Amino acid sequence: MRLFPKKIDFFEIFDRAALNVTKAATLLVSLLENFDNIDARVKEIYEVEQEGDMLTHDIMKKLNKTFITPIDREDLHALASRLDDVLDLIWAAVDRLAVFKIKASTKEAIEMSKDLLTTTEAMHKAIAKLKEKNYSHVQELCIEINRLENRIDRDFRDALGKLFDDIKDPLLIIKWKEIYEHLEDASDKCEDVANVLEAIVLKYA
Repeated sequence: MRLFPKKIDFFEIFDRAALNVTKAATLLVSLLENFDNIDARVKEIYEVEQEGDMLTHDIMKKLNKTFITPIDREDLHALASRLDDVLDLIWAAVDRLAVFKIKASTKEAIEMSKDLLTTTEAMHKAIAKLKEKNYSHVQELCIEINRLENRIDRDFRDALGKLFDDIKDPLLIIKWKEIYEHLEDASDKCEDVANVLEAIVLKYA
């Protein structure tokens, strides 16, 4: 039995979790841009989502096993939960594409997914800068995440307007509206990640 338990590198796990979210967003963009081999692409994103669940579980388990954490326990818990929320909503959008048997993508979905990918990349960078204690850079990246979230909000509104203008099939409108909502909700959760990171910076800067 160890008198002094091995130190857990939470930042390394968070780096992997954030990178996993970015991987899901990258695969989402590829799916929407190419719209081929749908079943295989959906399965690949599902596996990424499952990996995210395992990483979140690993963080929570380690939080329960250690007394010493690099930042407050509740902040680590919140950061893990919000990252998992982003991934869950990316998967929800992909799942609806499959369940609704969508036959073709839209330009608006592609644009929203690209902005979401850029947002997840900024989150990943911010978590890396948090480990380095480069708090000013973390804040800059959080501002960028907020800016991108506002842009996705505008993308979402424009996408809804075009949906109702261009599509006559009411069922297809309902399907795409739900998919767009999941993408917009994912960007909202990215902003939640930024809010957690900013709260951490305020405590430790």
